[in-house]
Amino acid sequence: MLLLSLAFAAMAVAQNASTSLTPATTTAFDAGVPTDAPIPGDYNGQWRPQVHFSPPTNFMNDPNGCFLDGNGTWHLYYQYNPTATVAGNQHWGHATSKDLYTWQNEKIAIFATPDSQIFSGSIVIDTNNTSGFFPNQTDGVVAIYTLNTAAEQTQEIAYSFDGGYTFTNYTSNPVLRASPPSNQFRDPKVIWYEDHWVMVIAYSQEFVIGIFTSPDLKEWTHASNFTSHGLLGLQYECPNLVSMPVLGGDSMWLMAISINPGAPLGGSITEYFPGTFNGTHFEAVDAAARIADFGKDSYAGQFFYGLPEEADPVFIAWSSNWQYAQQVPTGPQEGWRSAMGLPRRSYLVNNATRTGWALISVPYDLTPILLPSPLITNSSLGNSTLLADYSSVSSGALYFRVNVTNLPPLAQATGTLNFTFSSSSTRESVSGGFYFSGDNPFWLSRQNVLGFSQTNPFFTDKFSVGNVLNPDGTFTLEGVIDRSILEVFLDGGRNSATATFYPEGVLDTVEVRTSGINEETVVAVEVWGLKSTWAEQASEDGIVYGNVGSSASGNATQVVRRKM
Repeated sequence: MLLLSLAFAAMAVAQNASTSLTPATTTAFDAGVPTDAPIPGDYNGQWRPQVHFSPPTNFMNDPNGCFLDGNGTWHLYYQYNPTATVAGNQHWGHATSKDLYTWQNEKIAIFATPDSQIFSGSIVIDTNNTSGFFPNQTDGVVAIYTLNTAAEQTQEIAYSFDGGYTFTNYTSNPVLRASPPSNQFRDPKVIWYEDHWVMVIAYSQEFVIGIFTSPDLKEWTHASNFTSHGLLGLQYECPNLVSMPVLGGDSMWLMAISINPGAPLGGSITEYFPGTFNGTHFEAVDAAARIADFGKDSYAGQFFYGLPEEADPVFIAWSSNWQYAQQVPTGPQEGWRSAMGLPRRSYLVNNATRTGWALISVPYDLTPILLPSPLITNSSLGNSTLLADYSSVSSGALYFRVNVTNLPPLAQATGTLNFTFSSSSTRESVSGGFYFSGDNPFWLSRQNVLGFSQTNPFFTDKFSVGNVLNPDGTFTLEGVIDRSILEVFLDGGRNSATATFYPEGVLDTVEVRTSGINEETVVAVEVWGLKSTWAEQASEDGIVYGNVGSSASGNATQVVRRKM
């Protein structure tokens, strides 16, 4: 490992080249891409998520540059092709939010050029002006990203005086390049550690995460490598390094790495490694491969920069899979492809006697989007069925929670818990369930959905995980269904899954059913409708124009209706 570390130390060197790039805020090379206003979007489609972020039009993939500014505004940048519903012509799209659900589309932040694309990266706030870009402010924003050309991938920086809305490229880019040049060197994630900047970056097809340090974001020195851990797949991508609170303890560090292809279910997935970090070297606690999401539609996630030290880290991922992301039917039928997953509050737990370290992921506070009263509740379901029509929920989005208590010890527990979301017109459905006996498997199925789900050979239709029951005799399930995406969180977030689906009919009925459970076991269910976060932004013509000023978008409160 030492020899490999030394080898890669020689491979990457900081650069202060004399070439000057066109500032990122000048005119886009494609005349069809606006530079002075956000791209308008129609969020009325049958499959359009209403509480998950999706781009106004065309193709989106990895979240980039996620940060929380000093005014309490969350910034989400993302890999964006504004001219087609497939990947390519990569820009950095931009959206902002006060609650992580109600997103406002902003102007494109960083533009591609005729011979280069803006690949994934991160953003930091240069509070101490280490870069020298911000002599008169303490909230200067610096983006660190991969510039992709036909010849190589290099690491560039761009700075913003206005809080991350417009950027100017550093004239001495690139700040980091591989030597010899490489087209598999990408996705820098930068954090502040005590008195210096730290970058983690993927030598993607070498299965190496390089760790670099810098005093000023311009000059980078190789410090170490994290190499060949976990599932390798074809390549490593989109690394993250974050300090993570531990339930009942202090804190640990966590390295997250996305791989594609090579996931157990095929295509792309994110894995994570708890460990220690001393400012230059990361060491995992063990060699185990831990998966962040056991579904098939969560990839390239990023933790937000700039949260208060006492806050739990917040994570957001791309909800798709490279095996079919560029074929899903939302492209030809509605003019957009891909959504982000729910924002997830995260921390670590350690059950040393059974499952070891686990990343807990739960939805960020849903209060801002819950409708005033629940759709249905039942505090003691017993062995019966709860059924509700939710066609009156105009968003088509629901939050549901099941709390099971008084379970007997594992050897005596019996019965099943199942839920189904179905269409009264086509009888299509997505469903899931849990077995309280045996290995306690939980399963999800999108098998009973017509069209794309049945014709694409890579669209795996079932997922499952073994979920160990709590010794205190409890089990929880919560989730969000949002027109064409379902996310579930088991046992307080110890396991989570994301699945997309594209039904021909509108899902409008929810059913929760228990069978064969022990007499003393109590099952409580609640289902809430969620409001559309796009409806309140829509103009009278139904279009969301984004942050264009005080009058262009209007302030009409228009319901975003589903096609029935």
